[in-house]
Amino acid sequence: MTQTPDAPHDPRGHYMALMAQRRLYGGLTLGLFALLMISGFMLADSRNAGGFWSGLPQVFDFPADVIADTLPKLDRLPGHLVRYFPALLETINIAAVSTLLGAAGAIVLSLLSTRGLARWPRLIAVFRRFMDILRAVPEIVVALVLIFVLGGGPVPAMLAIALHTAGALGKLFSEVNENADLKPVEGLSSVGATWLQRMWLGVVPQVSPNYFSYALLRFEINIRASAILGFVGAGGIGYELRNAMAWGKGRFDEAAAIFLLLFLTIIVFDQLSSHVRGAMISSKKGGF
Repeated sequence: MTQTPDAPHDPRGHYMALMAQRRLYGGLTLGLFALLMISGFMLADSRNAGGFWSGLPQVFDFPADVIADTLPKLDRLPGHLVRYFPALLETINIAAVSTLLGAAGAIVLSLLSTRGLARWPRLIAVFRRFMDILRAVPEIVVALVLIFVLGGGPVPAMLAIALHTAGALGKLFSEVNENADLKPVEGLSSVGATWLQRMWLGVVPQVSPNYFSYALLRFEINIRASAILGFVGAGGIGYELRNAMAWGKGRFDEAAAIFLLLFLTIIVFDQLSSHVRGAMISSKKGGF
């Protein structure tokens, strides 16, 4: 006796059931996320003495005071810009040196943590976790520790930003390395090249444009970071901004000049790096 085949499967009904299940899970996840956000905000507001809503109307008081203090003293603004320009150069130098040091460390860490390229494959996980630690610890925490050890100045800020940059760029560089062609590496290995020679001659020339592009992007971020670290005594224009703001009314015109310098600097380097990255992408496409 032959058995009758099962009823044909309904693809449309199955698809609709999957979509309904997906929407249900998505709605539950969104609801849980909203609940966590609301509870977290309520907890933060209560620990802040419940002053968020009462202080919200005063959020523009400080900008209004800066503008009111600056407008009658606009003739002093050019002098303030010249006065604080050396501090801005110090901030840019901190960002530049920390980016160079961090990028150099990132190249080494990325090559040691890339499958197929690592010098010690069993230690790939160790190097990756080390980069995770460097990225996880904020620059300001490292800077505070280094300031306690080394004293105030640009050196602690430079080291703190360089360590964080090595972790952040190391992750990006390792992803770039995974797309590198291994044929040059195999060719160099066949003629007895060392690991360092294989990396320097077989991998780095392929990925250097992407390395440079990511490093430029990180340099913009490090300018902002070095300015922020100035608030904790790490030197640069952030230190001058803290002093100007600490005096309160009467010196807000100096704070406005520093804000203007920072704003113009970030715009200039953002446009410059965007132009360089665009030119590199165009030349890379033209090469193909």
